[in-house]
Amino acid sequence: QVQLVESGGGLVQAGGSLRLSCAASGRTFSTYHMGWFRQAPGKEREFVASISWSAGTPYYADSVKGRFTISRDNAKNTVYLQMNLLKPEDTALYYCAAARYYRGSSYDQYNYWGQGTQVTVSS
Repeated sequence: QVQLVESGGGLVQAGGSLRLSCAASGRTFSTYHMGWFRQAPGKEREFVASISWSAGTPYYADSVKGRFTISRDNAKNTVYLQMNLLKPEDTALYYCAAARYYRGSSYDQYNYWGQGTQVTVSS
């Protein structure tokens, strides 16, 4: 089992940057694919980015491609989301998630979830 705790959210002006972190418990973190999702009020949860257990080629939603970067440090049991050039439409609750055998964009394929960290981008 994996427990996930996100941090790093906050209030930032448009054009600014934030770095989210997701700390995982357990010795098996390095065997899980990891993803970041977000959910804005009144909207469905949407895929942001994912990275394989070996930190291979990451996947990104088109809406964040070129602005966000996902990375992981298996020695620290942590996955990161560097967010640059933030826009008001990036405002959402950001979640990290872990999946043993899946690294795509469907949230229902992920097995473990954190509680989320709020990101608010002002215009």
